Parts: sequence; structure tokens; C-alpha cells
Amino acid sequence: MSGPAYEITGTAALSEFLGDGVVYRNLEPANRRLPGLKALWSQAGLEAYRIPRKTDLEYARVLGLILERARALDSGAKLQYLLYIGDTLVLDGTAFRNLKAATGWAGYAFIARDDAKNPPQSRLDHDWYIANRWSALPAFLAFAREQGIPTDERTAVVIDLDKTAIGARGRNDGVIDAARLEGVKRTVSGLLGPLFDGRGFEVAYGELNQPPYHPFTADNQDYLAYICLMLGAGMYPLAGLVDAVRAGLMRSFHDFIRAMEERRDEIAGSGLLSIHEEVWQAVQAGDPTPFKAFRYNEYLTTAARFGELPGATAEQALRERIVITGEVRQAALALRQQGALCFGVSDKPDEASTPQPAQAAQGYRMLHQLPAFVVSGKP
Repeated sequence: MSGPAYEITGTAALSEFLGDGVVYRNLEPANRRLPGLKALWSQAGLEAYRIPRKTDLEYARVLGLILERARALDSGAKLQYLLYIGDTLVLDGTAFRNLKAATGWAGYAFIARDDAKNPPQSRLDHDWYIANRWSALPAFLAFAREQGIPTDERTAVVIDLDKTAIGARGRNDGVIDAARLEGVKRTVSGLLGPLFDGRGFEVAYGELNQPPYHPFTADNQDYLAYICLMLGAGMYPLAGLVDAVRAGLMRSFHDFIRAMEERRDEIAGSGLLSIHEEVWQAVQAGDPTPFKAFRYNEYLTTAARFGELPGATAEQALRERIVITGEVRQAALALRQQGALCFGVSDKPDEASTPQPAQAAQGYRMLHQLPAFVVSGKP
């Protein structure tokens, strides 16, 4: 069975249909006219300032407040309805239902991926509309309207960025993963210098970046990058770490970094004490993005994969560039025209999404402002 066929349908930036209505992991809108987590955490019911994860109810409360303020900037309408476009049930499906619960808005979520192994199909699971083609998005919007969800000023349309609006799951997501992996590798190799073993790194990263190890790594790439750094420095053998995790002797990343903290003198001998201290202190402070050096590199390796590729076919663009999902762009442009509030959310850390001041002075921009190919499924 042949899978979906694709075509390049233009060049655009996410800001074409989102403006600066975007939040990355820190929940601070790119549109500085809007309040973010730092201003809203108390109103959202948090006992103290901390950055909630996407699946936390507190995340939904903060996002709901931001959406209300965003609507108030350009309309006197009161938000009553919600449409959510994402790619995973666990993250986006949960975030959507939390947002409904936090706001009381009625709505539906579209959760999709391109599945080349099966014919097009869609199914409804309560308020989740699940499809194996991104091209099913127009059918979802028609369904939502039939259920009484308008697409006017009363409706918020929340669009996940990573692997939905860009790097669509099942279509182009591998390029996002490759950019992150290059960011990890660039960071670890830069810190280890001549001690860096490329093959050993690939084996360690490939082994630990799997679901069975998520209880240990918390599926946090900062944690995984730090672990790979310490393995590369000879602080722990991979086989020994795998055995310790499987035996329950190393249950979490906090166990691992605590063990490294107890060996500070050895780390100092490897020349990595300053980076260890930076990560250690950030972890103790509850920062979910403690390995800043890695995330700064991830921004560069990700931004480098935006932009055009002269003479490229759609297939080449999907292999080598992060592209905008044509179906999402087309839907968002139409929804904005009808008055709906379109707003982008990303769980990517701000450090991996925003240039440093010196880079911005050189012309680097936030990821949602970078031009990219638009690739759509052929009818």
C-alpha cells in the first residue's frame, strides 16, 4: 500500500498565522504585551513560582489565562469554545482536556499523524478526533462545526508546534529529532574534546533514549545529555548503569546526579566541574531545563534546519528540512480570517527556541519567526 504523497506548497513562517501568539516551555508569551507565568502563577493556583509541565493542570490554568488576555487585546468577545490541534494523546490530549476543565470551554481536539502503512481512517474517542492523516484536518473542523463549535471570535484554537505545525509526526518529525541529537552530540563532544568517543556516545544515547528508561531519565533530554556526558568522561560505564537501572538501584536522574555530586573531585579531574555544578544547582532549584549549554546548541542545530533547499523535491525537504505542515497552516489562516484566536504552544525549552542576545544582533530569530518550506499532502 502506498502512503501519502506530498508537495511543496510555498514558504512561510509560523508567525504568518500565529503572529507572536506563542509560548514555549517557560509559558512566557513571545508577544510581550501578554502576561506569562511569572505574572500569573499565583492567580493560576500555584503555591510558588515553578514551571509546570504540559500535562499538569496548573499549565492549563496559566494557558487559559493567557488565552483570555490574548483575546482581550483585539476583541471584546468572551472565549467559550476550544479547538486543539496536536500529535500525541498523552501530551496534547491530556493538555486539551485539562484546558477544558480549567476554563469550562466546550470543544474538541484533533490528534493526528501520517501513517503510511494503513489506509486513511479517523475515529472519535469522546472529545478526541484521532486521525492517521494530517489531511483529515478539514473533516475535523467540519465535524466540530456540526457539534455546535463555532469558528469565530468566541473560539480559541490552540496549535501544538513541535511535530504538529512543524515537523509533523509521521511526515517530518525525524528532522526535529536529528536536530536535537546533533545538539546533544555537539555539546558532549565540545566538553570532552579529544576524550569524545562518537560511537560510544551513539550507543549510550540510543540505549537510554528509549521508553523503558523514561522512569530513570524522565524523558528529559537535558538529563540524558548530562548522563551521556558523564558516561563519556568515564564516570560510569554504560553497562553498569543499565544494570543499576534495571535492578532498581538507580531509579531516577536525581539518584544519578547525586552519585556524581559525591564524586566531585573525580569530575574536577576531568575538567567538567563547572558544567556539573551548573547542572547540579539548576536541578536543585527545580529547573526542568538544567543543561543550558545543550539547549543553546539545540537552538542552533534546529534553526539551521529551517529555510529553503534550492531545487528540492518535497521528499528531499521532508528528509533534510523542518517544514511547516500545509494542512495546519491552511486551517489556521482560515480560522483567523473567521475571527478565531489562533495560539501556538511548544514544550521546547525557551533556551532551544530563542537566540541569545548576540545571536539576535546577528539576525537570528525565534523559531516561530523563521521561514520554512510548507509541505502538504496531495489530494
